[in-house]
Amino acid sequence: MGIHTSHPDVVKRLKRAEGHLRSVIAMIEEGRACVDIAQQLQAVESAISNAKTTLIHDHIDHCLEQSLRNEEQSPTSAIKELKSITKYL
Repeated sequence: MGIHTSHPDVVKRLKRAEGHLRSVIAMIEEGRACVDIAQQLQAVESAISNAKTTLIHDHIDHCLEQSLRNEEQSPTSAIKELKSITKYL
């Protein structure tokens, strides 16, 4: 499929998650408070969740819609694909 318009945003979100995760590892190694570590883990989880949602919505908005519009995919096949990808939301 190539690069989608949302991919730079997804990469930015994943890099943010990567930075938070590095912070979590350092915090654990330093013996920081569990509450602080949990807060950083929540930030990692949120960044990854947002990246995933952005990617899935982009796929629905562009790939599925375009394949239906161009008649590259049957409506039944598109619905099956939609159900398949939305299980990750």
